Amino acid sequence: MISLLKRLSSIRLTLLWMALLGVGAALSYDNPVDTPAWVLVVPLVLLAINLLAAIITNPSINRRGGLLIFHVALLGIVVLVAFGRLTHMEAHLEIVEGTGFDTDQLIDIRRGPLHSGKLDQVQFIQGPYTVNYRPGMVRGLTHSHVQVPDGSGGWERKVVGDDRPLVLEGYRFYTTFNKGFAPVLTWMPNRGRVETGTIHMPPYPLFEFRQANRWTPPTATEEIKFWLQLETGMDPESAWVLDAAQSRGTLVVRAGERRVELQVGETVRLQNGVLKYERLSSWMGYKLYYDPTLQWLFLTAMIGVLGLAIHFWRKFAAYPWPQQTSGDEKKTQMPGHPRGLNVALSGLAMKAGRSERE
Repeated sequence: MISLLKRLSSIRLTLLWMALLGVGAALSYDNPVDTPAWVLVVPLVLLAINLLAAIITNPSINRRGGLLIFHVALLGIVVLVAFGRLTHMEAHLEIVEGTGFDTDQLIDIRRGPLHSGKLDQVQFIQGPYTVNYRPGMVRGLTHSHVQVPDGSGGWERKVVGDDRPLVLEGYRFYTTFNKGFAPVLTWMPNRGRVETGTIHMPPYPLFEFRQANRWTPPTATEEIKFWLQLETGMDPESAWVLDAAQSRGTLVVRAGERRVELQVGETVRLQNGVLKYERLSSWMGYKLYYDPTLQWLFLTAMIGVLGLAIHFWRKFAAYPWPQQTSGDEKKTQMPGHPRGLNVALSGLAMKAGRSERE
């Protein structure tokens, strides 16, 4: 058994598994949807086995308390990372101001095979947002206002940003550069049910001059094209704030050969019904991230740092620091011999004196 463990702890296997982990990391770069979690999990498990075997069989590790703590913590980190890849989840979503979170809004979903969170219990309502821009169109802080249940039947206001996530049921929601405007429209068909909804325009100001989209109403055959002319106060040469609540927009509607410019509250009669421009709303893009091992990873890493500190403290404390005499001369003591060098020099001087007398 010990012989098998020594083989499993081989440094050659360590290098091989690390190379395999590098390949898995390259395949998982940017987390593509078609790459399975096993390309990272398998090398991590092999590295964990290799490290565990080294801890058991290597006396220089298991007989030194500090090093033992460090390597056990390192083993814990490897295991936690592997478990995190099996249970993690990432996704993106776009949510319109005034609407609540829905799992149907998720796109680009990537999840581990063992993921089993409580995403269906996540609730929040999107509110208005502001984005600070520095001169040269450099994006600064994002302040996205949301409402979350307060546990007493009411709602609590929170502010979310790129570095201030909204954490609900272990899921972390971060704002992204992806945000824009959404005209709220009401479609009143000649026959059928009246419907109200939104048309998402491309991200702003990334696609400032391409604020266009198209839509075909239910039971209609004629496609409607939209173009949004925005007034946001944008100034590329100076600092400014994108405030969706203070922005205005003229909606250009094209159906067939007809072109109409609508202001908020205006309507236009088309071939299959009447279209009303209710108001200009906005949408915010979020990145969803879930990993139940984050807090445990931090704790384990701190334990590893503590173990390494203990090891080096004991190592350096085993040797006395150089001592300085009253003059500029320094006495240097050899490890294990408090006055080794001085005694040797004194002995040589005594022998030289006897030789001269003889």
